[in-house]
Amino acid sequence: MAPDNEKTAFCETCDRTCERFADAALRGEGVAVGYGDRLIIEPMDVAVPAGEVTAIIGPNGCGKSTLLKALSRTMPLAAGAVYLDGRAIAEMPTAEVARKMALLPQAPEAPGGLTVGELVALGRYPHQRGFGRLSARDREIIAWALAITHLDDFSGRALDALSGGQRQRAWIAMALAQDTDLILLDEPTTYLDMAHQLEVLELLRSLNEEQGKTIALVIHELNLAARVADWMIALKDGSIRGAGTPEEVMTPAMLREVFGLDALIELDPWTGRPSLVSYQLAS
Repeated sequence: MAPDNEKTAFCETCDRTCERFADAALRGEGVAVGYGDRLIIEPMDVAVPAGEVTAIIGPNGCGKSTLLKALSRTMPLAAGAVYLDGRAIAEMPTAEVARKMALLPQAPEAPGGLTVGELVALGRYPHQRGFGRLSARDREIIAWALAITHLDDFSGRALDALSGGQRQRAWIAMALAQDTDLILLDEPTTYLDMAHQLEVLELLRSLNEEQGKTIALVIHELNLAARVADWMIALKDGSIRGAGTPEEVMTPAMLREVFGLDALIELDPWTGRPSLVSYQLAS
């Protein structure tokens, strides 16, 4: 039997998990995804807490992107159900889902020659009526999305002429133009250098803190995940191995179980968050 202090810590973690599940902006109950008889995502209950930043971590091929697609209704479920703001997402009209939730896939592509302003304007599509002309309200929101991502001066510039960090901010601006409370992002820092990775994540953090956006992202870099997230979900082999605050998930025991690593974790003196200082393959 576990000591009382261990049981207390475990119960406190369970209580916080239940609270976040109850207050989730997006949640899956018994969600499973597969191809034929092979399950990629084992049946699981998962929550994206409202008003927080959630980071989904795990080794390559563990099902992170698949889970995000399942939660966003872009991949069919083998079992279970997903709820958006308490409603079954499978029963909601596509346009309504798009007005509530924005999804930015991994390494998105746009037609050649598209300008930043034209890309961001595409985010208004779910809100348009009639012949799809931009209304005054549409233009106001597009201007806001460009301003908050610091792209005001880039509206007329071709997307493919931007740096990697600027281009990713443009895609985020398009997602913002959808004017949703919930934004899902699949590896938004992929292919970016360290400075641009921080630039993108600090933008997401500010959108959460200043605009009240609920954000969920798949991310590989553990220190960046712990730096930006309020809530972390650790996956391995298509199942959840841990969920909690960065302090609860970024532990030597969890990294050994999920990644097969012996890890040295210390608090980052600048952020106060757990940081992976060094690691080696678990013996």
